[in-house]
Amino acid sequence: MSDSTPKPARVPVEERLFSLVLALVATESGLAKDAILSTVQGYRQRYMPGGDNASLERQFERDKDDIRDLGIPLETLTPPDEEGNSQNTRYRISKGEYDLPEDITFTAEEITLLGLAATVWREGTLSGESQRALMKLRSLGVDEIDPVIGVAPRLRTREAAFEPLRTALERHHIVTFPYMKPGDAAARTRSIAPLALVQHSGRWHLYGIDTETDQRRTFLLSRMLQAPRSTGRPFEQPEGESFADTALSNLDRLWERNSATVRVTPNTHSWSRLVRLHNAEIIDEDLLRLHFTDVNILADEIASFGPEAEVLAPPTLRAAVVQRLTRIRSSHTEGES
Repeated sequence: MSDSTPKPARVPVEERLFSLVLALVATESGLAKDAILSTVQGYRQRYMPGGDNASLERQFERDKDDIRDLGIPLETLTPPDEEGNSQNTRYRISKGEYDLPEDITFTAEEITLLGLAATVWREGTLSGESQRALMKLRSLGVDEIDPVIGVAPRLRTREAAFEPLRTALERHHIVTFPYMKPGDAAARTRSIAPLALVQHSGRWHLYGIDTETDQRRTFLLSRMLQAPRSTGRPFEQPEGESFADTALSNLDRLWERNSATVRVTPNTHSWSRLVRLHNAEIIDEDLLRLHFTDVNILADEIASFGPEAEVLAPPTLRAAVVQRLTRIRSSHTEGES
């Protein structure tokens, strides 16, 4: 007898993250894990009361990391007399930590434009589920929804490549796309049998089999120069493995292996951002140790901070940052006498 129980509707990743942020912003005392898994959109559809929710808990742990990687200050609260008891741990996002700095102000005209933009975004982007979630919060006495307007646009993390790849994954079809690796003079067309789409350190990655070499590879969606195209050719997916878990484990090992020492001016935007996004270890009053998966992505980020951040090690990262700063300086001095 076949199981006719319908599968829960698939909830897009960014909607699940948005719903989680919304719930955690709206509570001052925080929410326990069971309350999150059983009520928040994207978890509750798969939650089994009294059943095995291990895979759902692992998803929640990855989502916490993704939210922190997006720069959102998610806090963990554990009663002092219950250290080690994860069942009573509560999670929240402090509104005070997420407010704009006091020295940032807007004119009346700017406030009007921001208000109009927020209204257009709220009405045009929130899903029906999210709209109903806001109504439920209001019925519980939660009236303040302004922080949501500042949070949600930052959670729209999909590149144009996401939807074609998700479709190809569902159909087990090989895809092709032009891919530009840093340092290459031109993009190279790749032919890949997709196995998993995963988000790591706030960025989407494709994990799949390179049909030319029959080797497994991981690709950043942001480096695909065009949306992937399905070839219509099916492939037989290997069995007995969670490809998403494998991809994330590989990225975790790479992140752990790569570390950088960076001198950063304390009490600056650069300091707070690097500490928050990279779970940095503070090794001195102006020194941070960061972990990373991609030297070029980190080089772009550090170069954007200008004189507030200086890479001390490794040499490859320092050279990459110097190259970017030199290119910027040259572009601004060309034509000067």
